[in-house]
Amino acid sequence: MEITYVYTKKRADFGRQCNFNDRPAEVLADILPEQNLRKEYIDRNPCDLALQCSNEYSEHEVNTERFECESRGVNHTEGGWPKDINPAEVEQTIRYRKKVEKDEVYIQTIQTLGKEMERFIRQNNAVDIYGDYFADIMETTGHDASAKTVNIMRDPSDIKRSVSHISWYPDGAQKLAAAYSILEFQRSPVGMSPNSFIWDISNPNTPETVLKSCSPMLCVEYNPKDPHLLVGGYYNGQLALFDTRKGSYPTDVSPVEWSHKDPIHKVIFPSSKTGSDVFSASTDGYVYLWDIRKLVDPVETWFLQPKDSELKLGGISLDFESTMPTKFMVGTEQGQILLCNRKAKTPQDKITSSFSGSLGPIYALQRNPFYPKQFLSVSDWMSRVWSEDAKESAIMWTKYCDVELTDGCWSPTRPAVYFVTKVDGSVDIWDLCFKQSDPALSIQVSDDPLLSIRAHNNGSLVAVGSQQGTLTIIQLSSGFSQLQPNEKNTINATFEREVRREKILEGKQRELKLKMKQQNATGGGGGGEKEDPEEENEVERAEKDFWASIQQDQKDLDTREKKRAEASQQKSQPTPIPEEGGDQPGNQDS
Repeated sequence: MEITYVYTKKRADFGRQCNFNDRPAEVLADILPEQNLRKEYIDRNPCDLALQCSNEYSEHEVNTERFECESRGVNHTEGGWPKDINPAEVEQTIRYRKKVEKDEVYIQTIQTLGKEMERFIRQNNAVDIYGDYFADIMETTGHDASAKTVNIMRDPSDIKRSVSHISWYPDGAQKLAAAYSILEFQRSPVGMSPNSFIWDISNPNTPETVLKSCSPMLCVEYNPKDPHLLVGGYYNGQLALFDTRKGSYPTDVSPVEWSHKDPIHKVIFPSSKTGSDVFSASTDGYVYLWDIRKLVDPVETWFLQPKDSELKLGGISLDFESTMPTKFMVGTEQGQILLCNRKAKTPQDKITSSFSGSLGPIYALQRNPFYPKQFLSVSDWMSRVWSEDAKESAIMWTKYCDVELTDGCWSPTRPAVYFVTKVDGSVDIWDLCFKQSDPALSIQVSDDPLLSIRAHNNGSLVAVGSQQGTLTIIQLSSGFSQLQPNEKNTINATFEREVRREKILEGKQRELKLKMKQQNATGGGGGGEKEDPEEENEVERAEKDFWASIQQDQKDLDTREKKRAEASQQKSQPTPIPEEGGDQPGNQDS
């Protein structure tokens, strides 16, 4: 069907009719140019100028076809790893492969498909249609440091809330879950929605699934073995289990009397055969181990109080490494990092050691995915890299930033790259192989403070959450996502060098402390009494120099004021009139 429209206009709207006739040209006025102004103009010959006295009209018709989009999902019931096998654990996968390879059906199938596969391999060897024949010719020069924003997803609620935690979907980089809450104490406005969302990157306008809860959710985490299950930590201290196949409401919630007494800031899934174990940390001073198959009460409890301390610490960050199944770390609100043991028999042995040195809460804590002994912490105004071999202080740290840091994480594909979010709305990308004094790239993501960040397992996508509920997806260049040549050896040598340096400094510090103890023991504290007068003399000398400089500045100021006053008095006096014939240079100067 063609759609046409005819423009109509009355004859009277065109004005008076024009009658044209042919007649010779005549000169109405002849104005001669002024000779004085003629030099300021340049003659142009020939001169051609087109004029149009009427408005231009055009007609255009458009007819588009309607496009319908439909999304469908497929549930695979066969193939893949069994539920009791964790693909991330190498020992389980090797044991399962050996079991399958001994099966007679497997051997017969391989022999049957061998001939057909051999033919395809020969064809591929002849002409490789997927081969990159120009990989050796294209050489990149310099450090490819760039990033771009791929998508932005905003909180659909009327009252905007902060994105407090992010969790990527385990199978693919198409979906992610985000927890929304207001972290300010007793600042939740009336009518605020407690719901959180699961987003599909391809559809940023509306969330794919709404996670409905009775209390705002501070953290959410996908089950790595079953991507349909999610665990969320509530503001009231309860732990909730969600199953996306059964709707938006939680399938199980921990009882209030057996839950945390403060908000749950972090939940993680440790590596286990069943995949049902969950750790939760709260500022009430406890870490609980739950079994999501039955959230009746915690299976095990850790009280966050070091051996030689009477202070109870509140946990706000957690980290667990699958290669260290008996250890996990807790970042506390008081700036200490606690190393805990899962297999401890007594409560005193559950906290093995602690790392201190931060001035504020440990907002982020994560082990390096390639070197688990080294781990990253983000707190106050700097980020630090620690090592279990050096417990007195961090082995690497950044300089103090102008604004506060809020979160951070390692790159899952590069051992030398990590990301840090800041209050000014920017993300710093650090590449320790490129340079260690400044970030390799700083991106201004938003004008609002950024509170959470999470990198996907492929290393090329990073999700960032802001205080106003904006979720931004950033795509990194190959320089930040792909493993660089000889990078593992370089960063390993860097870590070993810094650990060795810290051990040497720790040894010197112990020697100095031992010498001071010996001097105090032998001299009865006389050594300390001899050093105190020297320190006092230094302080007195510094004070005298300070006050002397102040007095000198005051004298200089008084001298300048006197000179200025004298000059003003001389200007105010009347100038004497010289006599006739008495014009002398001296009189003129006065």
